[in-house]
Amino acid sequence: MSAAESTAVPITVVSGLPRSGTSMMMKMLAAGGMEVLTDQIRTADEDNPKGYFEFERVKQIATDQAWLPDAQGKVVKIISFLLLKAPLNYRYKVIFMRRALPEVLASQQQMLLRRGDHTPQDDVRMAELYEKHLAAAFRWLDEQPQIEVLYIDHRESVEAPLAVAQKVAAFLDNGMDPETMAAVVDRSLHRQRA
Repeated sequence: MSAAESTAVPITVVSGLPRSGTSMMMKMLAAGGMEVLTDQIRTADEDNPKGYFEFERVKQIATDQAWLPDAQGKVVKIISFLLLKAPLNYRYKVIFMRRALPEVLASQQQMLLRRGDHTPQDDVRMAELYEKHLAAAFRWLDEQPQIEVLYIDHRESVEAPLAVAQKVAAFLDNGMDPETMAAVVDRSLHRQRA
């Protein structure tokens, strides 16, 4: 990495497994004053009534990286499976959401049922796949000198949002207001509990 790249404005990324609280964290950051990179294609629904905050081009990050320069100084949501494909010629500050796997799986199952997919989900197999993926993701993140990571617990975000907002604000060090961030957390949306 060149000196110019190492001093470039970092891209803030909210990551984690699907259904791990990434949309909640994106809402907190938006409330705190960060500019969010989103296209509003995926709109709010019963599973995410506060919105998804997604950017469709993220799904092609392995082949389409033309949008990354515009992401510098902003926050973008990239699920953990795609994060590992992010090009390493940028600086990143990653807020990685961690949630108990039984809650993640229950939340996914509920979302599938609402969409009319009544195919039984093999939670044991999914848990094994997720655990293996997360171990690989944590190793990868630890090995990248241009990536700073803050791990945030989903349950703590819901139960102590101000403490979490203070951690996030200190990590990003960009003048965000933790109280405004914490105020947008809706505890009633923590519907799947382990």
